[in-house]
Amino acid sequence: MYAFRVVSEPGFSTMPASMPSTSAMTLERVRHVRDSMPEGGMFEGKEWRISPEAFPLEEAQVRIIEALGTAALAFQRACNRLYFESAEGGSHAWVARLLDQGKPERMVALGRKSWREEVPRVIRPDLILTETGLSITELDNLPGGIGLTGWLGETYATLGENIVGGASGMVEGFANAFPGYDILVSRESQGYQPEMEWLNARMRAKGLPTGRVFNPWTVHASQLAGLDIYRFFELWDLDNVEHSAEILAMAERGEIRISPPLKPFLEEKLWLGLFWSPALQEWWEKNLSPEHLTLLKQCIPYGWVLDPVKLPLHAEWPRLGIHSWEEMKKFGNKERELVIKISGWSEKSWGSRGVNIGHDLSTEGWAAAIDEALAAFPTNPHLMQRFHRGRVIAHPVWDEAKQEAVMMQGRVRLCPYYFVQGDEAKLSGVLATIVPADKKILHGMSDAMLVPCGVS
Repeated sequence: MYAFRVVSEPGFSTMPASMPSTSAMTLERVRHVRDSMPEGGMFEGKEWRISPEAFPLEEAQVRIIEALGTAALAFQRACNRLYFESAEGGSHAWVARLLDQGKPERMVALGRKSWREEVPRVIRPDLILTETGLSITELDNLPGGIGLTGWLGETYATLGENIVGGASGMVEGFANAFPGYDILVSRESQGYQPEMEWLNARMRAKGLPTGRVFNPWTVHASQLAGLDIYRFFELWDLDNVEHSAEILAMAERGEIRISPPLKPFLEEKLWLGLFWSPALQEWWEKNLSPEHLTLLKQCIPYGWVLDPVKLPLHAEWPRLGIHSWEEMKKFGNKERELVIKISGWSEKSWGSRGVNIGHDLSTEGWAAAIDEALAAFPTNPHLMQRFHRGRVIAHPVWDEAKQEAVMMQGRVRLCPYYFVQGDEAKLSGVLATIVPADKKILHGMSDAMLVPCGVS
């Protein structure tokens, strides 16, 4: 199960007297969070550190995050439109070819079926809180943490915290976006099943329309007919999903409905690089509103598709001042403030796997990461982005040995969850992952705090 980790570590300062860390109230808050954990936990084999407080966001920050939901939905719809336009030929035909690289023909064809206009109904960007604002490192259409964020929101709300999205925002948001849907969890995603079972139980307790949580190996394919299914499995993992061939065929015939839609091209990080492609700037300007375009440019780090194509002698890669990727291998440590990540369609494409941070590598390691990414291009294209460092914040964490809260210096990843209804992407909750300040990859780890965000 996903459990709390309570430790005592040097280097953490005791909270100032204005925040009495040894008070009975602080201890009571910590106990309340612990005792509220469902018996089955939230995830399997995971742990995190506990804080007595939600992570505070200013009202202005919340407004920006709310606006990002609408912008992200507009961006996803534009990506969907661009893919289909390019698949039909024309000056941007290269876009569909790029996004289809390495994928089975069956999946490419399936992505172009009757659900042409459908886009995912849950959007979760990964946002790094920087000195200047927010930096989007990923747009996840099949995120974990929905149940966890819902439970955290409810738990901290009972402590008097003003939770972003409201105490029941995640539960109600999922129910409104997927009314009556069954949740199908694969073996690869089974670690997330406890949180989805909690979510399902909370929807049922509130009288909201809900189905069941189940696994493909527990049913016959024929039993799926007529269902609306929220798929909790990655499309690249279909070979390991029981009845996957039958499930796809039934979806194609309209016998079941599946969300997120079966569109592998929408599950690529490459879109964050294509957003900055000089060849597509005019297209984005025509298909995104000025407000959405401006906000996305503020939040999406500049990026490049690591394409091994040889440039003409008079050309160079934009904003890098180099003619070939070989020259990039000679970059100094400061110039290597770049991150290379696999785009998708791979078991390495989620979490921190498949991520290389340039200035965290030796010169040899950096060169090897470039070579690996370029060699993988035909089957697994890679994205490179500017690395935006998270700003250091201080947030209280519970120290079991001292029996008090201490201030931990850390960096924050914010994961807002938006549920789509019509043209609205409603912000329903924000999960904050606070990692020690010396960590460069801001991801879930045993030394991290996981807390909901509140409005300060």
